[in-house]
Amino acid sequence: MNYLIVVAHPDDEVLGAGATICKLIEEGNVVNVCILSSQVVARKGRPSLEKLNQDIDRSLNILGVKNVIKGTFPNIQFNIVPHLELVQFIEDSIIKTKAETIFTHHPADLNNDHYHTSIACQAATRLFQRRTLDFTIKELLFMEIPSSTEWRLNSSLNQFNPNTFVLVGKERIDKKFEALAAYEDVIRDYPHPRSKEAIKGLALYRGGQSGMVYAEAFESVFRREL
Repeated sequence: MNYLIVVAHPDDEVLGAGATICKLIEEGNVVNVCILSSQVVARKGRPSLEKLNQDIDRSLNILGVKNVIKGTFPNIQFNIVPHLELVQFIEDSIIKTKAETIFTHHPADLNNDHYHTSIACQAATRLFQRRTLDFTIKELLFMEIPSSTEWRLNSSLNQFNPNTFVLVGKERIDKKFEALAAYEDVIRDYPHPRSKEAIKGLALYRGGQSGMVYAEAFESVFRREL
């Protein structure tokens, strides 16, 4: 099966689904990643563009990802990008990768770019209603990004409500840490939500929720078949 992870920024793909990506690839699936703001120009402490691209490639190589699609949309400014441009970029990525299952951000994330990525990805997932495809889009799932998804301060929006749990095990959580470490300054000291302790604790909690030892959780919001 072909999977596509659509995220706003470098490192979101690892934070949200790093261990699951590793597992899917180990099982013989193809996982591609689409990063809409791959240059993250406004990011504090951002390395040079050359170094950032090396970090992205090294991180995804650790997980086993062979193909990454890099967009150049402005960091923390997706709200001024025409919605159609985001949708069309994601649609092109879906077509290029023949994605059957798509992961993206939850729309209640506090991060502005995560919100707009989610909304655009939801629209792009309806691609099969607008044109004939030689593959089937089967499922759309939302991820949780530590330090973002839990900051759902707008109570008018539905919070992340996981209903799909992936058993990943400790080895793949360790691989997730290795992939995160390829990025500068992503892993923070505890009690930051992006510390090793907090990320491991979340995997243990999601595992306990679902009767598994270490799990990543997702919210399946569209599914066309069992």
